[in-house]
Amino acid sequence: MTRSIRPDAVLIQAVIAGALSFAHLHDLAAAAGQSGWKAWAYPVSVDLLLVAAWRRLRAGRDGSSWTWFAIALAASLGANIATAGLLDLDHVPAWLRILVAGWPALAFLGGTLLVHAPAPATPDVSPEPDDEPAAPEVEMHRTDTPETAPAAELTPAPPQPPATGPAVPPALLDHARSIADAHRNTTGQPITADALTARLGLPAPTCQAIAAQLQLT
Repeated sequence: MTRSIRPDAVLIQAVIAGALSFAHLHDLAAAAGQSGWKAWAYPVSVDLLLVAAWRRLRAGRDGSSWTWFAIALAASLGANIATAGLLDLDHVPAWLRILVAGWPALAFLGGTLLVHAPAPATPDVSPEPDDEPAAPEVEMHRTDTPETAPAAELTPAPPQPPATGPAVPPALLDHARSIADAHRNTTGQPITADALTARLGLPAPTCQAIAAQLQLT
């Protein structure tokens, strides 16, 4: 299916205006001493800077974009006015030659700053929660009686073992046993707990623990 091409009056007007501005910039650059391909490069540089600044303005307005847009627009508009007969192109003043000669560096700086400038930060707007009507509260009443779980039977704690006397070192116990054996061999009777306590000369609890382990009365 073929689509018919319809001319757009705005597009045609833009092409005509661009061609005339392009020619005026070329004529001014050539009159300022830029001959050959250099005279044709000047209008390309001005128009590219103008387009880059305009796209930057469309993405997000900031001061640098407006500045470079104004500079490029002044260069294009100035060339159009200068070639309208107000300036003698055969005798271009020195200050205009300096401006035309310094334009490439200015255009390069502006294009670099516009391309590599950080994008403007957009505020993070979180959507507001919708005001939904609260659900009505529903009261629930149970008709059946909940069954109570039987209480767990408590098992009695195991009885604690009776407290024992102080710990007796094995060497001390062997020494007391040797005293008891010597008393048995000498007298023919086992030694009593009181006699062993007197022989050892230790505190009463320790001697009682030794007598209990030797089973002395």
